[in-house]
Amino acid sequence: MKIFISTGEVSGDLQGSMLVSALRQQAQAQNIPLQISALGGERMAAAGAQMLGNTAAIGSIGILESIPFIIPTWLMQRRAKKHLRGNPPDLLVLIDYMGPNLSLGAFFRRHLPDIPIVYYIAPQVWVWSPGNQAIEQIVAITDKMLAIFPGAAKFFSERGVSVDWVGHPLIDRLQEAPSRDEARDALNLPINKQVVALFPASRYQELKYLLPTICEAAQQLQQQLPELHFVIATSLPDYREQIESAIQAAGITATIVNGRSLEVMAAADLAIAKSGTVNLELALLKIPQVVLFLGNPVTLWIARNLLKFSIPFMSPVNLVVMREIVPELFQEEATAERIAEESLDFLLNESRKQQLSADYDEMRSQLGEHDVCQRAADKIIELALNSETRSQ
Repeated sequence: MKIFISTGEVSGDLQGSMLVSALRQQAQAQNIPLQISALGGERMAAAGAQMLGNTAAIGSIGILESIPFIIPTWLMQRRAKKHLRGNPPDLLVLIDYMGPNLSLGAFFRRHLPDIPIVYYIAPQVWVWSPGNQAIEQIVAITDKMLAIFPGAAKFFSERGVSVDWVGHPLIDRLQEAPSRDEARDALNLPINKQVVALFPASRYQELKYLLPTICEAAQQLQQQLPELHFVIATSLPDYREQIESAIQAAGITATIVNGRSLEVMAAADLAIAKSGTVNLELALLKIPQVVLFLGNPVTLWIARNLLKFSIPFMSPVNLVVMREIVPELFQEEATAERIAEESLDFLLNESRKQQLSADYDEMRSQLGEHDVCQRAADKIIELALNSETRSQ
């Protein structure tokens, strides 16, 4: 059995690696020889996928921000498409990564029309732009959608897509999380001090725009609470030097950790984080958080005024319940002063932390049960087996 998986960026690589592991376990249990090839990152390679290209470091958000990655993405896609025409898989799995994956899905529909396409983790275009043309493209190329949010399952089912809601894979990942004390011991962090985790970026432009503001906010927090200790998880090793320079310039007491984000989260009393998958992970660990988004002002102007871009919430935590349970500071609101103000309230206001814990429980109830990746792997292998049978 040959399965090809396509995804991009750090979060896609994480989700892809969990799926690769589950697929291999399911195939072994059923005595099915399995070959998985992929576009993804180092986590997927470590899980056992044969990589055709590394897409984890070429992700971006925004129109102007995507320009430097157009040619590298196009070249990688061209190489992958050439390989796939000569070595067609039994099934294609697309994970998020909307632009490149829609291109790859359309290619399969034209040149390999008999190969089933599974969209696992639909792009969130269904939330922020439900009338977008990309929705029609997703519907057109998808034979089976494995939805991680009930809202996505309902949305695409109403548009004629065959959908199964499998739950959110982070439910599985968080089973591996250490306790607070175990995490602090592993990272050599102080046991009896308040620890604030900083998650500035999984993409380079997030590092560019968010890191200076986060460091300024951390500086203000340390002035208010001198015993605070900060810890930063680098999503990619290439970011470490820039983070070290920013920390030194801000004069804050911080530990920098390459990867090991789950331990960093588990060790924290509070997190200041960019918007994205990390918000859900923090919520599942019940860590209070302040969520930020800062981008290129020109891109934001185009999005707001020309594209009429509008979203109810930017953090997946709030999107699950469709109300604000964690504070979101978007662009103009994401100042060092506001970040410090929200952070201090979480650190010092016990009643707010208790309310947040209850809100997190409500959110958790909507993410499904354990063994999400195994359920997804079951569906994928079943479809691949049917594809093999049809081709014989």
